Amino acid sequence: MKTITSLLLLAVLSAAVTQTRAGNDAGEHEPYRVQPGDLLTVSVWKEESLQGDVLVRPDGGLSFPLAGDISASGKSIQELTKEFTDRLEHYIPKPVVTISVKTIGGNRVYVVGKVARPGEFAFSRPVDVMQALSLAGGTTEFASLNDIVILRRDNGALQAIRFRYGDVERGKDLTQDVLLRSGDTVVVP
Repeated sequence: MKTITSLLLLAVLSAAVTQTRAGNDAGEHEPYRVQPGDLLTVSVWKEESLQGDVLVRPDGGLSFPLAGDISASGKSIQELTKEFTDRLEHYIPKPVVTISVKTIGGNRVYVVGKVARPGEFAFSRPVDVMQALSLAGGTTEFASLNDIVILRRDNGALQAIRFRYGDVERGKDLTQDVLLRSGDTVVVP
């Protein structure tokens, strides 16, 4: 009986690790999305006057000579490069545009409530709820672990996503351990 229980426990843990890895692998292949506060370096080949750093404004836009005002927030670097190229083609034949992220300033999540170190946390790669709790130093002994809520704003509407720490800790319902988006707040009551 003890061997069967051990084998079942091993199978559950193995499935949980496999599911977690699959979820992380899928998230790592998505392109980085530009956020307000990011500092981008833009360079147009053979055009010295069209090279420099550009800050993405709080409204998600940026301005660049000849390209004008561009909405950058939520776009990948590849999408931005294409938009710059399309706009500059009106002035420069076959422009070669290179854009890179110099400083990631916009991707931030917040962890508040009964954690060791509540606050704002910057991230440059996908972060899930468990990882955010770890960044905050873990929960305190008085935290209501099965009443954690992720607050997310979608198109202006505030959404609450429930998170039961105990389930995830035991390898159950791992779909709750969602990847956080910039601006999400993890509330630990």
